[in-house]
Amino acid sequence: MPIPPDPRAARLAIRLVFLVNGAVLAGWAPLVPLAKARLGLDEGQLGLVLLALGAGAILAMPLAGMLIARHGSRAVSIAAGLAFAALLPLLALAPDSPAAGAPLLALALFAFGAANGLMDVAMNAQAVAVEAKGTRPIMSSIHGIFSIGGLLGAVSVSLMLRAGLSPVAAALALGAAAMALLAAQARALLPRAEDRPGDGHGFALPRGPVLAFGLLCFIMLLAEGSMIDWSAVYLVQQRGMEVALAGLGFGAFSVAMAAARLSGDALNARLGPVRLLRGGALLAALGLAVVVVVPQAWGALLGFVLVGLGIGNAVPLLFSAAGRLPGVAPGTAIAAVATLGYAGLLAGPALIGFAARLTSLPVALAGVALLVLAVAAWAGIARNEAGR
Repeated sequence: MPIPPDPRAARLAIRLVFLVNGAVLAGWAPLVPLAKARLGLDEGQLGLVLLALGAGAILAMPLAGMLIARHGSRAVSIAAGLAFAALLPLLALAPDSPAAGAPLLALALFAFGAANGLMDVAMNAQAVAVEAKGTRPIMSSIHGIFSIGGLLGAVSVSLMLRAGLSPVAAALALGAAAMALLAAQARALLPRAEDRPGDGHGFALPRGPVLAFGLLCFIMLLAEGSMIDWSAVYLVQQRGMEVALAGLGFGAFSVAMAAARLSGDALNARLGPVRLLRGGALLAALGLAVVVVVPQAWGALLGFVLVGLGIGNAVPLLFSAAGRLPGVAPGTAIAAVATLGYAGLLAGPALIGFAARLTSLPVALAGVALLVLAVAAWAGIARNEAGR
């Protein structure tokens, strides 16, 4: 007779899976400048190579729904996670020449991104199942733990490099620790029987409510991408901040977003997903307006904090709501929403750059604010069973 799953153990296990995902993904960040120098790449060449990571994720995400439908979110989360961690050391092994090393690094990044895309969808589908077994929301805090994992991964690899370990040794250490932690959580995650089934075989083009969720996710991750790639540039070019201090903008945004996610479940339980999503979008739009209108650097920093607080819970709320759509398996819905959202994260900064070239960077960010207001207007699609 099978032992029934323990919801409390599953909640801890899925939190640790998100922690591992954030740590492994961020573990690549300290290796990027080393790879650039080792391969002799300029900024343009490095940018092209880095596109492979996003391309792998976007192409793999639609396949995740089929794999989850066949094997369950637990099996896909663990298998993809083990592959994701195992691939990290390969990113530090490319030969020391652009001609040979750059294509091999791009290939490794493509596989690394594909494993991340599969893991991302599967662990979110597992989180939907775990959330359904309990009495309170968990999606926001789980994504907050992903952010904590990112901090731990980047810091741990940086410290190992500073202590004299080679890039390969540092990546191996983090990858091995991640694989061990994932393997230890396999039994605690909910089995395939606990995944909510849906119509179809796990693959569907986004349409109807799934398309609507995907477009809102595209907008909010576009806004996040604008902070990642343009906050420092904005502070230097538009507000005269020293280059050495320009990273404060993204730092302020990141801390605020993590704080929003760690407090998001309590706010969701009190306000409901519709009001939380709408209020967050309005706060993010206000923050972008402050960035554009206030002429001092402190105003931009305050604006970045408001944007982080506003968009922090958007993706968890949208994933959770998409995973509850009737007639669609959570893995299928989340795969479609995540694919569109990730496209916004990748393409958004380039679209902002194009708009800034035609007009100006403040005008381009004002355009992002208008898009975020559209999320506030359409927040009602996140309505839950309680009707809040």
